[in-house]
Amino acid sequence: MLDDQTTAASSPTAWPTAYPQGYAVVDVETTGLARDDRIISAAVYRLDARGEVEDHWYTLVNPERDPGPVWIHGLTSDALDGAPLFQDIADEFSARLDGRVLVAHNAVFDWQMIAREYARAGRVAPVSQRLCTIVLSKELDLPLPNHKLESLAAHFGVVQQRAHHALDDARVLAEAFRPSLQAAAARSVRLPLHECRPLTEWTDRAVPRQSAGGYGGYRATSWRPTRKRPACPYPNPGRYEDGKPLKQGMRIAFSGDTSIERDLLEDRAIEAGLHVATSISRLTSLLVTNDPDSGTSKVVKARQFGTPVVDEAAFGQLLRDVEPASRG
Repeated sequence: MLDDQTTAASSPTAWPTAYPQGYAVVDVETTGLARDDRIISAAVYRLDARGEVEDHWYTLVNPERDPGPVWIHGLTSDALDGAPLFQDIADEFSARLDGRVLVAHNAVFDWQMIAREYARAGRVAPVSQRLCTIVLSKELDLPLPNHKLESLAAHFGVVQQRAHHALDDARVLAEAFRPSLQAAAARSVRLPLHECRPLTEWTDRAVPRQSAGGYGGYRATSWRPTRKRPACPYPNPGRYEDGKPLKQGMRIAFSGDTSIERDLLEDRAIEAGLHVATSISRLTSLLVTNDPDSGTSKVVKARQFGTPVVDEAAFGQLLRDVEPASRG
């Protein structure tokens, strides 16, 4: 059935005219997840409107700091010592991204890291829209056990050769995105495109950081344009229940410092189909805070209303498998 649909989608008359004309499938490896972390390698597969590969590109990037979790990405300080700085590869990176939809697995993370690197270099990435393959797989109701890249790859018979290597991760994603795109076209699924808002300023002036685990350190500061959050398209299913998954439409509020950038957490929640609330009410499904004894107004109101509370780490786990909204 899917093969027939995919074949039909490949014909000029069946392909949705509103779909983008080209894609840049991107993967970046980084020194960590925080706002002051850096890109250490990047890969881009350029695809045409139907998801066919046009070319690919890969580079190491000198982060000018400790490379972070070497046991994950395998890139040591020695390996990165002679690599170009980001500003040295920004032109080539821009040429690969220009005029295309950025596609990534957990796209908000890759976009935030890329946008910050461009801002440090005093530039703006030529990207206006992104597409997250996690969100697309949910839209397609793919029968995946979880939303890891390896599960998406296995579903489409794509073989991973070097996990956490930017070039191979980008290849795997490109090969898995093509049949996903074709399936979406065959069913006239509206692609989950999200606006990319670049950073307007950046400074590496260090300010004290208070992390969730109590570790000291410093982080860079940044300024962003005020963002109007899109309305959540799903009804609120009620409060979160311990031991059960989050469900699309749930109202999530945040309080206090987070080890991962707040904007990033909020964007992840929104792309998962959750409603990010700026205050606590009786309708709030869940409060995320690393300091439940802080006495902030949100924490106090959460106690008054009996709103469930989880910390940032638990919320990150819950975001991995958000239950789809009930369909009427």
